[in-house]
Amino acid sequence: MARVVTYGEIMLRLAPPGFQRFVQARSFDVIYGGGEANVAVSLANYGIDARFVTALPPHEIGDACENYLRQFGVDTSFVLRQGERLGIYFLEMGAMQRGSKVIYDRANSALSEIQPGDVNWRAVFDGADWFHWTGITPAISAGAAEALQEAVETAAGMGVTMSCDLNYRSKLWKWGKQPGEVMAGLVEYADYAIGNEEDADKVFGIRPEGVDVEAGELDAGAYESVCRQLMDRFGKLKKVGITLRTSISASHNRWSGVLYDGETLHRAKEYDVTHMVDRVGGGDSFCGGLIYSLLQGKTDQEAIEFAVAASCFKHSIYGDFNLVGVADVEKLAGGPGTGRVQR
Repeated sequence: MARVVTYGEIMLRLAPPGFQRFVQARSFDVIYGGGEANVAVSLANYGIDARFVTALPPHEIGDACENYLRQFGVDTSFVLRQGERLGIYFLEMGAMQRGSKVIYDRANSALSEIQPGDVNWRAVFDGADWFHWTGITPAISAGAAEALQEAVETAAGMGVTMSCDLNYRSKLWKWGKQPGEVMAGLVEYADYAIGNEEDADKVFGIRPEGVDVEAGELDAGAYESVCRQLMDRFGKLKKVGITLRTSISASHNRWSGVLYDGETLHRAKEYDVTHMVDRVGGGDSFCGGLIYSLLQGKTDQEAIEFAVAASCFKHSIYGDFNLVGVADVEKLAGGPGTGRVQR
């Protein structure tokens, strides 16, 4: 069984029930989620040995969060128990023309206070085949970024394959350095890069040629230039994946993606995602699907179809985690996706 390691922050997610606004809320639904944890859960559901590294406070809320991860089969043996609080994010679910909103309350969280040397990365990567990280983690704090730098250097030295999700978060980069300045020294170790239509622009100023992202309609072919520019800049990259979201409203999106290998741009079919249940974690479920596919030796076309189908499924599932198995995804990737009752 392949082993994949992810590292980042998992948070307490508080969302008003249904589609209530924050000002209406008199209670909140409680679950846990975070980009790298979401990927770990996806991979565990696919039968991969998924190990998640983070820091959780040594009290009952930290216990509850770790137990939440364990129920999905994620290896938490290298989770640090230190610090005083778990980061929180509040989510107001959008509907129709009212977009979703996120408010962060994660200052001084356990993960934000991590320092270089806190994690024994050589032990973490012992027996590992793959390491996945995202651009969210180095945005949290200088310590989190420096620990990640230790991780990528150690993983590279041990011959571990590496993927990164560029994942730009404007509300997090507050600790003094610019995203591109930090991310450049991390992405140079990656074998695979993943992003959406805006990430490469916001982090590295790399834009698709002749495309207006704000116009809503996305031309998959135009993103070949983004992939090519990323591969030209970071010579270790073997492939680049881009998720493509056309937002008609908060409840109705079209969803697809591309995978570029330096020569050929592989495009997945497009899904018409109506009446979305929860779009949070859509990109993470794409990452999980792509990592699984590449580990299984799927062709590039099969890999991008699996990744996009997996992330299409996620839009129908409440919470951050994509709770689907391989058979579910393969059936959707290879079929019409009509949602008929399975008897």
